[in-house]
Amino acid sequence: MSLQASHSRTERAFSSDALVVDAPLEVARIVAFLRDQVLGVLGRRGAIVGLSGGIDSSVVAALCARAFGNTKVLGLLMPERDSSDDSLRLGRVVATQLRLTTVVEDIAPALEALGAYARQREAIQAIVPEYGANWKCKLVLGSVLERDGINFTRLTVQDPNGNTSTVRLPPEVYLQIVAATNYKQRVRKMTEYYHADRLKYAVIGTPNRLEHDQGFFVKQGDGDADVMPIAHLYKSQVYQLAEYLGIDEEIRRRPPTSDTFSMPQSQEEFYFAAPYKLTDVCMYAVNHGISADEVADAVGMAATQVQKVFKDIASKRRATRYLHARPLIVDAVIED
Repeated sequence: MSLQASHSRTERAFSSDALVVDAPLEVARIVAFLRDQVLGVLGRRGAIVGLSGGIDSSVVAALCARAFGNTKVLGLLMPERDSSDDSLRLGRVVATQLRLTTVVEDIAPALEALGAYARQREAIQAIVPEYGANWKCKLVLGSVLERDGINFTRLTVQDPNGNTSTVRLPPEVYLQIVAATNYKQRVRKMTEYYHADRLKYAVIGTPNRLEHDQGFFVKQGDGDADVMPIAHLYKSQVYQLAEYLGIDEEIRRRPPTSDTFSMPQSQEEFYFAAPYKLTDVCMYAVNHGISADEVADAVGMAATQVQKVFKDIASKRRATRYLHARPLIVDAVIED
């Protein structure tokens, strides 16, 4: 089945099979695109890929290795003090599997100097005064399937003894926590471009379609790249390519994580508020004019729950439109 397989309501009922991709064909298409754009259009010699140990960066690294050869792909491992040990370990696993050269760039000193950790701690102490340097935290978003109305983000903190508590965040505290945390993605992107400049390589972005569409990225951070080869693929399709490419099974089994805060945190818990497989199907349905009733029949849920996911998709598109916007200028600049 082609990537953009047409849906005919009169011929068959809708199912998640609509998201099945011809993996060999799609890999060949992306590899050809990478070669054409990076070597031809951009005139660069190879690729920089930030390796997080997750499924998206692993697939992108494998695609780049096929496009340019393993000697023309540099994998950057960029831990900081809140990073999971698994991220660094699994990043090395995929680099070893693909025989990539890697560089480890510990970004913690830069974040410390910029005040990222201190600004985050200052914001948290506004509502949890006892929060200290040895505490841990994460942001938590309730499941959209279990809530009506506005889905508020909450903060979970853990003291050095392992005791946890969760509090609702005032808007100004939430915004400062996010702003301070966004330093991490921006410092990583600056580091990627440093290596791209010195090697005359292109920076290859790793967001998939779900992340790109729904604004799950930081502007001037992981939302920036020279080429984004999987931004057209739904998350479940990235997993299909991972299987075809032979990405390490532990990486393919690992639930998607944000790896942004000091406590373990899933992407669903942090941002999407619904499992990625369900969100994939619902977004496909939204994009192709398929009703909530049809989706409900396909996934075995109530249509009212599917409608909640539909509304959440639309809400995130509205709220994150700014992230996709190009700089605004007074007059159009006409190029010959």
